[in-house]
Amino acid sequence: MKRSHKPLPRVEIISYGQYSGWNSHDKELPELVTLTDRVTATADVEFGLIVEIRQAKGRYIQYIIEHPPFRDENDVLIPPFTGEYQIRTNPARFFLGDSLGFPFEEKKGIWVFKILLDEKILAEKKLVIF
Repeated sequence: MKRSHKPLPRVEIISYGQYSGWNSHDKELPELVTLTDRVTATADVEFGLIVEIRQAKGRYIQYIIEHPPFRDENDVLIPPFTGEYQIRTNPARFFLGDSLGFPFEEKKGIWVFKILLDEKILAEKKLVIF
């Protein structure tokens, strides 16, 4: 019996730091404003990373954004942000990021961005929001 093995995807972090504003429904990725792992906390600042993923067309990657503990308007602790994304091209570029809304003081600290496939970390980047 012949086994079908998909090659392990290759992931490269293209850029990270502060980006121009971004609309998740837009096909265009945000533009890098500052390449940095330290981002100043200001209202509506967009931050994160762009990765290029190869050998993963048709597969689903998972992402996690771990952030400092903060609460929503009902005083409920916000869990890490998670999701799934289908890779539609080879290669594919993917933006994983967030923006700060008020109050942003409590959102200062270390943010960890992870991209996974089958529970294996393909890329990880820490950014400090200060």
